[in-house]
Amino acid sequence: MPKIEVNEALFFNLLGAKYDYDSLEEKLTCAKAELDEKPDPSLAEAERSIKIELNDTNRPDLWSTAGLARQLRMHNGLAKSADYSSFLSTENKSLPTNEGLKNKTDRFIKVDPALKDIRPFMTAFLISGKPIDEHMLVDIIQTQEKLCWNYGRKRRSIAMGVYRSQLIEWPVQYKACDPDKRRFIPLASESEMSLREINKEHPKGKDFGWIIENEKLFPLIVDAKDEVLSMPPVINSAKLGAVEVGDSDLMVEMTGTDMDSLLLATNIVACDFFDAGYTILPVRVEHPYETGYGKTITTPFYFQKTTQARLSAINTLLGHNLTKDEVQEALTKMDCHVSIEEKEGESLFTLTPPAYRNDFLHEVDIIEDVAIGKKLSFFTPEKPHDFTIGRLLPLTLFSRKAKSLMVGLGYQEMIFNYLGSKRDYIDRMNISADSVIEVANPMSENYQFVRPSIIPSLLAAEAVSANAVYPHNIFEIGKVAFLCDEENTGTRTRQNLGFVSLSQDANFNTGASEVATLLYFLGHEYKVKESDDPRFIKGRQALVFKGETEVGIFGEIHPQVLENWDIGVPCFACELDLEELI
Repeated sequence: MPKIEVNEALFFNLLGAKYDYDSLEEKLTCAKAELDEKPDPSLAEAERSIKIELNDTNRPDLWSTAGLARQLRMHNGLAKSADYSSFLSTENKSLPTNEGLKNKTDRFIKVDPALKDIRPFMTAFLISGKPIDEHMLVDIIQTQEKLCWNYGRKRRSIAMGVYRSQLIEWPVQYKACDPDKRRFIPLASESEMSLREINKEHPKGKDFGWIIENEKLFPLIVDAKDEVLSMPPVINSAKLGAVEVGDSDLMVEMTGTDMDSLLLATNIVACDFFDAGYTILPVRVEHPYETGYGKTITTPFYFQKTTQARLSAINTLLGHNLTKDEVQEALTKMDCHVSIEEKEGESLFTLTPPAYRNDFLHEVDIIEDVAIGKKLSFFTPEKPHDFTIGRLLPLTLFSRKAKSLMVGLGYQEMIFNYLGSKRDYIDRMNISADSVIEVANPMSENYQFVRPSIIPSLLAAEAVSANAVYPHNIFEIGKVAFLCDEENTGTRTRQNLGFVSLSQDANFNTGASEVATLLYFLGHEYKVKESDDPRFIKGRQALVFKGETEVGIFGEIHPQVLENWDIGVPCFACELDLEELI
């Protein structure tokens, strides 16, 4: 879990109140945080740092002094919601980008088309106001590190740079350069180095150069005079990228591979600076390709969607009888805007998140904020009303029996992730994506979809096992999920058994005999019907039925699927729905 250090004087100044450490720890529960270490009381307040551990990775807006202070201010009624609309553009509102600039009539950044497959997206904004003091500079660096390391996956999907904007000549270019020909002086260095030398020899290059080291061209940010700002995601230049105490005008930019993550991180940092008393000046970024929000986007940009929750669902889950006004008051303390409408005799809340939050995916997320907004002390603890004895579910016992049988048949058990990529779950399996569940805000394309079948997980293991002596017999019992006509959720989650056998003589007949053996010892009669599944060879596959209910499928994997996985031997596969069988 993320841990941050906040300067005590800066924190209480942003909070607008002072608390002793015991009171502060109690109030930190509204941010799912706790004191990790109290400061040394012998130090002056301006020198004391409070170490805080955050227990929620869904709220990167809390990983900074300003963000944490904002949450406590709102929750304790010390301030009203800040108006960020002065610097936030939307799909229907594009802010002017030329106020407050002396050296150019317009500020924008032009993105090189060559970056599309390297590091395609960029956002930026400027701040102006009071000079940066030492504690604020330390906090900026901490925010940069926490966002880029934790939320930005060690700078792979988000990297942030801060520059002295008064030295920048507009417009700025984000372009791709030859790493052996282009040179500049990086931070913590006194001599020019080529981009490749920086990647291999500079300390930051050794830490983060792996992200771009295999690219033919490296990303570079330069101004209108061709002065280098930085080589993202590795290092700033020593001239424009060396922010110092006393600087009052700064440019903040972020580059990365996922536009939603970039926009959220940009909004978080902009809101933090705004809360600290700075003016935010938006910047227009012109991409030559689609970003998901148009090619040209002015940032900071509000992109969050509304979420809805029913009053009955809120009260059912919280075990209370809250009124509409109580719910609205609780959500307001979490800095959320709420509208209420009556629909089919039910109070329906529509929540509009603040610009710095993007963690509302379901009405349960709203209900959680209601609980936090009401404070945990509001809910009276209750003892359990019923006495029960713990026991294993029938499905668990049945699954264990199936595991024992598979081991007896000579198979080795495997355990896999339930999330994967479109390439593995859809493209390589030659199936349609119509029934596959996609994650709304994936941290990575490698974990973008919920697996609809166990078979691709097993084939993924086989794809890296060609050096092991054949035959290969492996299985897994685990969860799969897919879209369906389920009335409440539109999805279904099932416990399945999947197994594959690979050898030169793996075929339908030997596989069918193993399915027959397994189902016999599980105590089930079954019948088979012809199927036409694109994952299997036509005429060498069959659906399994228990009575009139389909419970699985088996057959020889199609050669095209095997080629997609770089598997060079024949493969038999089977998948059974254990919940239907039981």
